[in-house]
Amino acid sequence: KIIIVAPLKNTPAERAGLMPQDEIVAVDGVSTYNLSVSDVVTKIRGKKNTKVNLTIMRNTWDKPKIISIVRDSINIPSAEVEMLPNNIALLRIYNFYQPLLSQFAKAVQTIQDNKVKGVILDLRNNPGGYLDIYTDIGNYFFTKNDLLLIEDYQDKQFNKEYRTSRDGELKDMPIVVLINEGTASAAEILAGALRDNRGIKLVGENSFGKGSVQELVNLSGGNQLKITIAHWLTPSGIDISKKGIKEDISVKLDKEDNGSYSTITLDNDSQL
Repeated sequence: KIIIVAPLKNTPAERAGLMPQDEIVAVDGVSTYNLSVSDVVTKIRGKKNTKVNLTIMRNTWDKPKIISIVRDSINIPSAEVEMLPNNIALLRIYNFYQPLLSQFAKAVQTIQDNKVKGVILDLRNNPGGYLDIYTDIGNYFFTKNDLLLIEDYQDKQFNKEYRTSRDGELKDMPIVVLINEGTASAAEILAGALRDNRGIKLVGENSFGKGSVQELVNLSGGNQLKITIAHWLTPSGIDISKKGIKEDISVKLDKEDNGSYSTITLDNDSQL
């Protein structure tokens, strides 16, 4: 099955109302059964301002629905900060791609300039990204030499630990973390590390469960084989693969609002 991890903010998918865990059953009437992820992506992509019709099945629906999406150029924000009442900062990380480094640094500077007394770290609908970006961002939250994650191999002697390289600007900041079923990969590891290392509470719903390390092996005839060679573990040794991270305080959103930032506001966001 082709399952959506999370619709990224300000994208055609988000504006159309797609949500985490939605299954893409067909693209323009062509079944995705037996198609690879890359094949489906190729069918979905196209020229700006053209339409693609996705047949979507959602857990709360009795039958699939066709959702029409207008293609557009995609510029994905990586981080934003918003000041809330009572001098609380809402810090959203949308993904762990390259632009996050500069955007996150600016967000942290805003937090310091406003002398906030606490941070709500929103990792909902964050599908993850690059390992090196995660380790860089992890430096902001912990003290020097804190464990960020463990790369766990079947042969334990090859296990690799990733640790912080400095004391972080937010290491003493009171923090609570928001997660949901769209929180995946590096976002799950950050949430787990904050809980393991600092006892920080996770609020929301169980995360996605994507913690595998994969490697491409070249085969004859131009083929490739993708093999899972290790798993990512949180600092306390929790394997998130397929299980995800369980929240400390369970708060559910209306499922029809769960995947779209455009429909979640300060007034109706029960998790926030």
